[in-house]
Amino acid sequence: MNTPMPNSGRRKYYSLAEAAWLLGVPLSTISKAVRTGAMPAVRRRSRLVVPAHVLEGLLDESAGGERP
Repeated sequence: MNTPMPNSGRRKYYSLAEAAWLLGVPLSTISKAVRTGAMPAVRRRSRLVVPAHVLEGLLDESAGGERP
């Protein structure tokens, strides 16, 4: 039986460098936001990563909150 997993193709987390690239800001800006608590991050396998839903929310805000 081959049942597809929900959200199987979607990422759950992004590295700090990937988050910086997606948002178009320097890595130092993301690092500082995580350090000060302005952007939530979690540890996964000893690395700090940003949950995908956080980035989606920020990208929605920058696009005026409209989704296709």
